[in-house]
Amino acid sequence: PGASLKEMIEYSCSVGRHPGQTAEEILNHRLAIFTKGEPATLLTVVDGKYTIQTVYRPMIGGGWVATYEDITERIRAENALTEQNRRFDAALNNMYHGLCMFDKDRRLIVCNRRYAAMYRLPEQLQQPGTPLGEIVKHRVDTGQGPADLDGYRRDQLNRLCGLYEGKSSSYRLHLMDGRVLQIDSAHMAGGGWVATHQDITEATQAEAQINHLARHDVLTNLPNRAVFRSNLEDALKRVPRGDAIAVLCLDLDQFKAVNDTLGHPVGDALLQEVAERLRGCVRETDTASRLGGDEFAIILTTNVEPVGVTSLASRVIEALSAPYTIAGHKVVIGTSIGIALAPEDGATPDQLLKNADLALYRAKSDGRGVYRFFEPGMDAKVQARRVMELDLRRALENDEFDLFYQPLINLTDRKIVAFEALLRWRHPERGLVAPGEFIPLAEEIGLIVPIGAWVLKQACAQAKTWPSDIKVSVNLSPVQFKSNALVLNVISALNASELDPKRLELEITETVMLYDTEGTLATLTRLRELGVAISMDDFGTGYSSLSYLRKFPFDKIKIDQSFVRSLSGEEESAAIVRAVTGLGRSLGMTTTAEGVETTDQLEMLRKEGCTEVQGFLFSAPVPGEQIETLLEQLHRSLRAA
Repeated sequence: PGASLKEMIEYSCSVGRHPGQTAEEILNHRLAIFTKGEPATLLTVVDGKYTIQTVYRPMIGGGWVATYEDITERIRAENALTEQNRRFDAALNNMYHGLCMFDKDRRLIVCNRRYAAMYRLPEQLQQPGTPLGEIVKHRVDTGQGPADLDGYRRDQLNRLCGLYEGKSSSYRLHLMDGRVLQIDSAHMAGGGWVATHQDITEATQAEAQINHLARHDVLTNLPNRAVFRSNLEDALKRVPRGDAIAVLCLDLDQFKAVNDTLGHPVGDALLQEVAERLRGCVRETDTASRLGGDEFAIILTTNVEPVGVTSLASRVIEALSAPYTIAGHKVVIGTSIGIALAPEDGATPDQLLKNADLALYRAKSDGRGVYRFFEPGMDAKVQARRVMELDLRRALENDEFDLFYQPLINLTDRKIVAFEALLRWRHPERGLVAPGEFIPLAEEIGLIVPIGAWVLKQACAQAKTWPSDIKVSVNLSPVQFKSNALVLNVISALNASELDPKRLELEITETVMLYDTEGTLATLTRLRELGVAISMDDFGTGYSSLSYLRKFPFDKIKIDQSFVRSLSGEEESAAIVRAVTGLGRSLGMTTTAEGVETTDQLEMLRKEGCTEVQGFLFSAPVPGEQIETLLEQLHRSLRAA
């Protein structure tokens, strides 16, 4: 006691408590405070690490009282809190999710920038104390409210009651503007709740797309095999209650030819168009699916009476058989349908599909473009067909094929001008199998190409042994014709036999011209350049014969035997024959009538100006080794006639 203020300040400076300041500067500062006569607070950092708070208070009658407090820890705590708040604000406002807190009275405590931006909240609605109702009203007024507002209000009340009871909530909210939000809320101590709002619109759309892809065919967007089976299982559960079901299995006819000739992009576009037409044939209660490749199926659950099922099948066949225009190409295909009914044809998906598939086999075997219902015994027939397929695959290797020949007679000079080579199969157990029984199967499984190459070589080799003025005529399958190896096979057969190309005649049907017309014409032109003659077989039975005659100058037109057979009884057939022979003369083409069996038919054909004839009236097809004898017999009989 008794020390002066100056002495105390000088001592404090001497021990280094006021670095950078002189005792005089400090003294003047303190005297200025005391002169004012008002309380004052000063903070002083001592030794570079302690913060001392000094409070000066004036006393009545003069003088003052100074108190000193070490507030170092308090300052450190305040700084730590400030830093914590800064980090919290940074984290809050940099969150990917929107975050908000509401008190027990449903008033806003805090929200981050993402939450405000998510709902385009104005500044005044971001302030603490803003009622939840005002925020929801703003969202509704600006088109960002719940898509189902009444449902939201009802569910929100239930959710809030749960939050007040300490429960959490998690739900998806669909907004008016199409967005989808994931909202997760948790109870806070003392009431109120904290919630995060996440925009999951893109994720929801991606999820929906994934779910759609899992259930639908990618190319056609029809339900896929899994959905088809699931729907079929569900439908079968209703059968015990009296419901009936029809399953229709579809297979596209000639689709492989489209893929092979026009390419897979055109094939894919064709499948998409088929799917669109199929949708137009079925009701919303039906299921039309793509099972894979060119296989489709339909589940019919209403109007499953014979009339209803056959009506649908006919409608589908008609719709899918109408011409298509794909990438500038005119495409014609068809469809075959197999039908199985529940409960009579099966009580499980596997049974129904198997039996519908068996019926489909029958439809394809019966000429395609038709529908067939499942019948008991079909399984055995399919097994027999499969056995034939195995036998057919071995037939070429085992040298079981043979060629028979039928003569073509020129009516002007009454001479044999050609022999048509006709394929036969000498089956080791079944004997001689007619081509109508195995050619369609060979075409279907792709064996017709190697078989056709064998026929060309054998026919050319046989013709080489005949008189040089007699040609050999070989039929080409549409499948064989579309093979890239056809021209090479013809060249190979001619070279191996040393047969003059002018003695080879190739017969094609109008079906060959249906696909890839430009490619077909190019192949025909290459064959013509070899010196080979080209004939149009079965003229008049196909799609648009005359248009093909304009596109390619055929050497010969062969009149189908169906017109010859009805010559004497139907004036229409006679008129057609007359027109074709006249057309042939005007175009410089030979006309050959097939299936001549009577002298009356022969005379009518001669009268109408037909160039050549062929049929049982002259000879049935005979093996190659009998041709020499046949030539002698026919030479005598024709000369005598």
